[in-house]
Amino acid sequence: MSTGPTHAMSGLLAWSAVTALAPSHPIGQLSPQSWAVGAVLATGAALLPDLDHPGSTISRTFGALSSGLSAGINALSSFVYRTTRLKRDSKRDGGHRGLTHTLVFALFSAVFTAAVIQNSQKWALPVLMFVFAGLAVRGIMNDWCPKQDALLITAVSAGITWAMIAWTSQTDASAAACGIAVGVGCFAHYIGDAITEQGCPILWPIPIMGKTWFPVAPPKIMRMKTGGVVEMAIVGPIVTILSIWLGLAALQGTGALPFLDWVDLLPV
Repeated sequence: MSTGPTHAMSGLLAWSAVTALAPSHPIGQLSPQSWAVGAVLATGAALLPDLDHPGSTISRTFGALSSGLSAGINALSSFVYRTTRLKRDSKRDGGHRGLTHTLVFALFSAVFTAAVIQNSQKWALPVLMFVFAGLAVRGIMNDWCPKQDALLITAVSAGITWAMIAWTSQTDASAAACGIAVGVGCFAHYIGDAITEQGCPILWPIPIMGKTWFPVAPPKIMRMKTGGVVEMAIVGPIVTILSIWLGLAALQGTGALPFLDWVDLLPV
């Protein structure tokens, strides 16, 4: 997998790109408040797939609660892997980089998010904001002491949630936009994993070369080592710069940055 900060910023980059590059589509015409909600959801969703790994830092985001959830997701993922693998698939546990690393999971997460917000925005949005804000903070600040900072992350997540809800209290969030944000965040995670040494089974359960868990990846020469020089010195900084640029461009499109009207951040 890529490191937490790279995954988190890739989620923000994906959301920024989708909203900035589709000005004629409803997803590119969001209010500043709706865009910000989506940014938090997408950034957190870019860490969501790694909840299938009980030993990961992200699984300890909310202490015992998220650790228990991670163990359950890992067991389910392992069961699905063992049940659906073909002879040419690796004889591995399948708990990590399994079910939650597929387009099926991304689609489910997107639809589920949109459905619960559509049916009960009053309580669903704050809960989801809290959870995804926690994942985002955990991913970006992965150098905090991962075994002792669950309470601090919980407090920061609550603060972000309160601030966002207060800011958006007069504006209904778009359930569809929230679902898309979670979906693109998950997809950004898959791309980040696909360019590492192991690849990512994005297309499960479609059989490819005799494998239902075929690891989608570019040629080996184009893959990077997790936490290696390429990721930390090249990929991570580029992803961060692009996410900031396209994020500002998307916000400019919403009219939230009038002080930047003198420059077109996305001259296309």
